[in-house]
Amino acid sequence: MVFPARSSTKRKPFGGPISTEPRINDRIRVPEVRLVGPNGEQVGIVSIGDALKLAQESDLDLVEVAATARPPVCKLMDYGKFKYESAMKAREARRNQAHTIIKEIKLRPKIDPHDYETKKGHVVRFLKAGDKVKVTIMFRGREQSRPELGFRLLQRLAEDVTELGFVESQPKQDGRNMIMVIGPHKKKAEAKAERAAARAQRGDAPVDPADEAVEQAEASASVE
Repeated sequence: MVFPARSSTKRKPFGGPISTEPRINDRIRVPEVRLVGPNGEQVGIVSIGDALKLAQESDLDLVEVAATARPPVCKLMDYGKFKYESAMKAREARRNQAHTIIKEIKLRPKIDPHDYETKKGHVVRFLKAGDKVKVTIMFRGREQSRPELGFRLLQRLAEDVTELGFVESQPKQDGRNMIMVIGPHKKKAEAKAERAAARAQRGDAPVDPADEAVEQAEASASVE
């Protein structure tokens, strides 16, 4: 007996990808829906046939906006326009999104006044840019028996920059180090907008994105 050759085509798995798109128009397979008009007005519970008829007469789409409700809630709208506007809003949100960067400053408990002012200047610059600052006090040798020196230094720094930031994480011992995190009062996006406005007021050329990326990469390194 000769058996027919098996097809080399692989079988597709059952089902398909789960769609995140709402059901619209003829894809809505329920007997009745709670209908909302194009301006948000409550039409009430109507049959799916009447809802589709109203959508056609209004030259709009019937869109299921609450599938789990009983009956499902549907709204009359221009679905193509709605998708376009939603995509533009999401794009604008991604463009304006600013990721918080944590910068690090390292100090010694017996730092001299000049070095302290230099390090404080870095903290001020980071906070003005809307970045968090992780301040690390490094203890060596016998300094480990004097944690109060590091604590007082961190308190002093927090007081010196109180107009620009706040203590987000109180000083705590971590092995040979003591760590405190200072958060900025201004959000990253606000600080970025202020810098752009200042450049525009001075008549400076816009910052090239590549140069800005290099500047951020250099600034993200810890300052010792």
